Amino acid sequence: MADAANTINVTTDNFDRDVVQSSVPVLIDFWAAWCPPCRMLKPELQALAPEMEGRVKFAFVDVDASPEIASAFAVRGIPALFLMKDGEVIDQWTGFMPRAAVKARLEQHA
Repeated sequence: MADAANTINVTTDNFDRDVVQSSVPVLIDFWAAWCPPCRMLKPELQALAPEMEGRVKFAFVDVDASPEIASAFAVRGIPALFLMKDGEVIDQWTGFMPRAAVKARLEQHA
């Protein structure tokens, strides 16, 4: 499956530009390849991304590749999701959530 235009893999190099300065809310998914709930959640988010295009951007942060970003958000368990708008965290939760539940939560802010 091709990534939607509003999905990005985030590193320290593009975090400020693509997340903090985004004109639309950004859902950040902190994940790791070794995490089973993360592997269940990522396809749900990737499937939801096209439905939310223009209203929410989806950013994926590999905690093993970018530990400094995870540390800045005080991520203690994964998957950890943070919704940012105008550079501020406006919602956050930890753990797997089905696509419909994530969409309902995002609709409150989009």
